[in-house]
Amino acid sequence: MRRRADLHTHTTASDGQYTPRQLVCRAQAAGIGCLAITDHDTTDGLEEGLRAGAELGLTVIRGVELGAKEDRHLHILGLGFSAKHPALEDLCRTLQDSRAERKFRIVDFLKEKGMDIPLAEVEALAGGGLVARPHFAQVMLQRGYVSSLREAFDRYLDTEEYQTIERFKAEAKDCIAAIHADGGKTVLAHPCQLGYPDEKLEALLARLKEVGLDALECHYPQHTRAQTAWYLKLADMYGLHVTAGSDFHGERVKPDVSLMPTELELDWLL
Repeated sequence: MRRRADLHTHTTASDGQYTPRQLVCRAQAAGIGCLAITDHDTTDGLEEGLRAGAELGLTVIRGVELGAKEDRHLHILGLGFSAKHPALEDLCRTLQDSRAERKFRIVDFLKEKGMDIPLAEVEALAGGGLVARPHFAQVMLQRGYVSSLREAFDRYLDTEEYQTIERFKAEAKDCIAAIHADGGKTVLAHPCQLGYPDEKLEALLARLKEVGLDALECHYPQHTRAQTAWYLKLADMYGLHVTAGSDFHGERVKPDVSLMPTELELDWLL
């Protein structure tokens, strides 16, 4: 079964610009037939997205994105888990509690850098959902402390120094185990962001395959043609399914990223 799919997107339930319903509508307009909503550390937006998909005739897949402890750019996507997902709920609750505590440390961290970022403005931007780094970046931009969202991350929110205040994360094997416990499939997201040489990435994939990794996100906006070819080869070598995802957050959050319908074989997932 081949479908035009985008299996990596975000909504206002975490740090995206659009509500789940709005995202589904935009996906339909973009020619996507199968959409995974993969918010960070939460499944709160899924039921709204599933209802919208049913109304519009678009397949919406339950998803989530979990950051792993081993590397700040090591992210595991969970796809297709059951409507009741107690293992993921428990893990997400722990991760959300850590995020809630971290926001105060981010305020202090930025204040040390000479930026007065009122937490109330950040929380208002999050709209009652999870407070994440993109919300801080947007307030930093609005207040003129940075000239772009990219600068906010490159200079402050994605640096080695920032990692000293980072939140709790589970190990990759525990992320994979929680997703599998609830009947889902697991994907290594955006391998290019790890910045690993080929040998190190291959070794990581071998380790993750041993603990149950199901798929590799081979198609991603930042991947070069050469990288995509290498990831497709790795997926074949390690018996991993191939996925594609835009990592769409909305143009206000990621101005250069659009939804990305890609022809995929999805018998293993649907």
